[in-house]
Amino acid sequence: MRPLIAAIALMITPLLPAAAPADEAADLEQLYAPYQKILDAHLIEKKLDGGGLVAAFDYDAAMADPVIAQRLDAQKSTLANFDPEQLEARSTAIAFWINAYNFFMLQHILENPHDGAPVDSVKDYGSLFNPYQVFSREIFTVGGRNYSLDTIEKDRLLGEEYAARGWKDARVHLAVNCASVGCPPLRARVYTTTNLEALLDENTRRALATPYHLRRDGDTLRLSKLFDWYAADYLAEADSIRAWLLRFADDATAETIRSTRATKFIDYDWDLNRPANFPEFHRQAGAPFD
Repeated sequence: MRPLIAAIALMITPLLPAAAPADEAADLEQLYAPYQKILDAHLIEKKLDGGGLVAAFDYDAAMADPVIAQRLDAQKSTLANFDPEQLEARSTAIAFWINAYNFFMLQHILENPHDGAPVDSVKDYGSLFNPYQVFSREIFTVGGRNYSLDTIEKDRLLGEEYAARGWKDARVHLAVNCASVGCPPLRARVYTTTNLEALLDENTRRALATPYHLRRDGDTLRLSKLFDWYAADYLAEADSIRAWLLRFADDATAETIRSTRATKFIDYDWDLNRPANFPEFHRQAGAPFD
């Protein structure tokens, strides 16, 4: 049994079958099995006309789920005792940290309700002068070390070490999910060694095909603030933001990009990514986006 498989098996044997798969993709599937069960039970994906995708998480149902605490604890324990330095392959390491970010974001919300209910926004964990404290708090443990969400995204996935290895990839910004309406969709399956490239491409393409991330307003292209905040990451991979977008856009989205001249950014929607906050889960197909 390889070291990676052995480490996972020791940590989660009480919850999973004893036999561990032999490939790295299966390693991550086993490592994140408790998180996958949470997604299976409470994440809702909705396909939009034109190829877009939105996803909402049912926090109320999850908080009422009698096994949610067990699954959260199992996943936290597994990650706390797992050494990520043993992940030597690019795709495995990137998939591991994307899953970690997305799980920790959900875990924090589920374990920290306000007055017994989910917060209205992740900004509610901050203050008037620093509403984004949830991203900078080093309260998430991997391999015995505490990380913040910012550390995972900006120092690990998009930091100097991964850049030096040639692993830095701006598509990560379209994969990590900040539990907000304005975020790229959280996916119903975990990222793995074998699905990473296809899923990064797909999530980028499908996010760009939603009005939360890209839409036309006359002669103006309106983009998610992600392309403002992290412009340097996109410009490291293409001559312009538009050139980067065209690498991943579908035909309709590409036409929108090419048919506009000015660029402005969409106000980021920090409302919690629960079904009630997405009009797509309530209006009929084909109805206009307000």
